[in-house]
Amino acid sequence: MSSSSSPAWKALHEAFPCTIPIFAGFWFIAFAYGFYMYTLGFSFIYPTLMAMTIFGGSLEFVTVTMLLSPFAPWQALIVALTVQARHLFYGLAMLEKYKGTGWKKPFLIFWMCDETFALNYSTSIPYDVDRGWFMFWISCLDYLYWVSGALFGGILGSLVHFNTQGLEFVMTTMFLVVFLEQWMKEKKHYTALIGLGVSAASLCLFGKDSFIIPAMAGMLLILTIFRKPIEKAGGFL
Repeated sequence: MSSSSSPAWKALHEAFPCTIPIFAGFWFIAFAYGFYMYTLGFSFIYPTLMAMTIFGGSLEFVTVTMLLSPFAPWQALIVALTVQARHLFYGLAMLEKYKGTGWKKPFLIFWMCDETFALNYSTSIPYDVDRGWFMFWISCLDYLYWVSGALFGGILGSLVHFNTQGLEFVMTTMFLVVFLEQWMKEKKHYTALIGLGVSAASLCLFGKDSFIIPAMAGMLLILTIFRKPIEKAGGFL
């Protein structure tokens, strides 16, 4: 069997075009992140290693602040769990899809992020394309886009100079775009409305400085209890 007709190559051929919009978004945001860290005095090694190991854009931006703050490991742990808690929902949704992927499964789990989840969950895979390889390449390519963007942003930060005020807001913009894309793809908006409703209730009850953890816990509890009814009603993609 030639390499061009192998299941891996065929899946890469199908997966790559799907990731081009992610490449455009990831490279801009990751570049801004690497550049932002340079302006705060960090070598390009820091954003590169953090992109490789944390691989969570929002948490990486928050980590910059924590690195410049007094050492507080427990606070860092709580913040990390809070910011990345949404991945619990992704994991629940991907339980069935990741079955039977063999050695690829640990990579699929580690490389899963918001955009990768959206593609792997909602993209219609051609019947003659290996599902495991397709999701592997989607995940791998998105990971490489992010890491390379952070690397080049950190390196080129020393060569380009401009006003960096507001760079940290790019993650908020990205999440808003992801939410709107998911909203438009869903036939029923149960999950989005649950997220908005629980967040609003937590904000009213606990205030803007303490609402995130209760909101995440509430969403996880509701989606866990009502997962099957929501799925039957077409509430998931």
